Amino acid sequence: MRKLGTIDLEILHLAINENGTFNENNLENSELKRLGVGRILDSLATLKDRKMISLNGDGSFSITNIAREILWSDDVPKWAKILRLLQIKSCSITQIADILKISESELAEDIERLRKKQLILMSPQRQEEKVVKIFEILSEGIQEIDKTEIEGFNIDFEKTEPIIEILSMIDEIVKEVQDSQIEQTKKEIIVKKLSNIKDKLEI
Repeated sequence: MRKLGTIDLEILHLAINENGTFNENNLENSELKRLGVGRILDSLATLKDRKMISLNGDGSFSITNIAREILWSDDVPKWAKILRLLQIKSCSITQIADILKISESELAEDIERLRKKQLILMSPQRQEEKVVKIFEILSEGIQEIDKTEIEGFNIDFEKTEPIIEILSMIDEIVKEVQDSQIEQTKKEIIVKKLSNIKDKLEI
């Protein structure tokens, strides 16, 4: 996959929002205008050199199939698109849905599977007086998406999900035991047994 910077992503996202073709007016009316004319022109030139956009006769630009294949191709599974996007920038699920043009409900399952497989991390952040769940890619996620360049989109979600779910359940039980009214000695015995189970899972 050809790597994208955040500005590259913004420009290509603008193209997608404008049905594949955008012009100077679209740039002027977008948040990209904050960058200034010089920086925008440099970014457009770089994308053109990398064959991600093409210049049309009327001065407008069109996104190419090479660029579409990164985040907007039907041939790329949703989980891979999510990892590719998060490799460029951390996002909320709303931002992921907006950029990838996939509904939040369709993304939710894949995001949860990636989180359980410990390829992405969710952390709550306060934004404009609201707490927003922000997703970022972990080093394991970067390794996984980089592998797809050679091995294709092969990932076994089923292999680790059940174990991770069991570990999560054990942690919940430990917390419930510790918060219960059981006498301290019995609590310690139960917690020790649960810890032994986690150790046997070898994770």
